[in-house]
Amino acid sequence: MMRYSEEPLGGVWRQNRYMSRLLTLSAFLTLLVTPALAQQLPQPPDSVVTNGEGVVQSVPDRAWIVIGAESRAASAKEAQRHNAEAMGPVQQKLRAAGVSADAIRTVGYDLQYEWEYVNNRRVGRGYVARNTIEVRVDAIDRIGDYLELAVGSGATNVGGIRFDLKDRDKLEREAVRLAVVEARSKAEAAAAGAGRAIDRIIRIDEHGSVTTPMQTFARPLAREAAADAAPPISAGQIEIRASATVTAALK
Repeated sequence: MMRYSEEPLGGVWRQNRYMSRLLTLSAFLTLLVTPALAQQLPQPPDSVVTNGEGVVQSVPDRAWIVIGAESRAASAKEAQRHNAEAMGPVQQKLRAAGVSADAIRTVGYDLQYEWEYVNNRRVGRGYVARNTIEVRVDAIDRIGDYLELAVGSGATNVGGIRFDLKDRDKLEREAVRLAVVEARSKAEAAAAGAGRAIDRIIRIDEHGSVTTPMQTFARPLAREAAADAAPPISAGQIEIRASATVTAALK
């Protein structure tokens, strides 16, 4: 007669029963401990969140001007030679007028063959070479003189005047400071309106700055339209705006 032992099944049953009791006990302890821990954890303080903006305006003390020369010829070599003959004197006279060599950089050079349509037929016009330089001007009152000089020396087009500030970083920091001051002032006003007061600043978020030229004016020139007097240039003002968000705890 064959016998089957019940011991293995009984052992498994006892083990499962033991684990079930442990899980029940663990869940019961969790229910008891969780409220106690919640009472011990620090509660976030009442707070107010406000936004502020800082604005700084300043007269530009630096500018960039774009000067170009365009030359045409039957061959590519001739077009390049004529272009070098036109742009070379421009750069030489700018340096002689006080513009440093590191303030002049080439921003574009192009050589291509041009076509035009005559009576529905494509006709070649020859090669055209274009050379464009950007000149940094550290004396704003000399911009008109440099434009006149460039046109009189061989440049075929000038313009693209862009104004800037030498100490932009300092002014951007001041705009940020003013933005935070305004945001804190709003937080204090909001707290006072609720019968509370500011305890401390919890967080400050700075959202960057934006620079906007104001009232700038430049009269574009063409070589054939060069006048006896330098063109009038008005730099106007540059405006820097910064914004910030302040989170303050109340007391």
